[in-house]
Amino acid sequence: MTQLTRRSFTLAGLAALPALAACSRGVGSRAPSEIDARVDATIAHMFEKYPQTRTLSARSSGMMVMPVITEAGLGVGGGYGRGALRVGGATVDYYSATRANVGLQFGAQQYAHVLFFMTEEALQNFRRSDGWAASADVEYAFNDVGEMLRAETTTSVSPVVAVVFGQAGLRLGATLEGLKYTRILP
Repeated sequence: MTQLTRRSFTLAGLAALPALAACSRGVGSRAPSEIDARVDATIAHMFEKYPQTRTLSARSSGMMVMPVITEAGLGVGGGYGRGALRVGGATVDYYSATRANVGLQFGAQQYAHVLFFMTEEALQNFRRSDGWAASADVEYAFNDVGEMLRAETTTSVSPVVAVVFGQAGLRLGATLEGLKYTRILP
């Protein structure tokens, strides 16, 4: 008979936190209309709060919009969210974003982000991949800590520009590195 220790119980509970947090906010909804409504609201909020993103949107070949990513961790952590890829203003695919990690961490947070694919090649590489992972190739425009959108030359020529905003929670910093995007069938 296997004995359940406090440590294994705690680790199992922590591993389930991101999924539980996502369920409580309705992020796990599979209905395309619900995902699209959240994506529309996220884009409207971003355009209102950061009007400079309208220029990025107009220049981009497509946008991956993740309305809410929920992350939690205490030594072991993870994150999850659902969103949509928009090309020409229309949804072409739905994606989930997941992350798992181990290390010095404590707390939980939620945030929204939009990836602007600034070249057709970057967009096609994303769409053709079985699971695309955000990496150091992503240029961050701002991360909601009072910075203004950087409209530098490097931002305008980067293949992928990330805008992270709406952070809430008890963890410091939001990064997309290590976040894996996978196409889902709602």
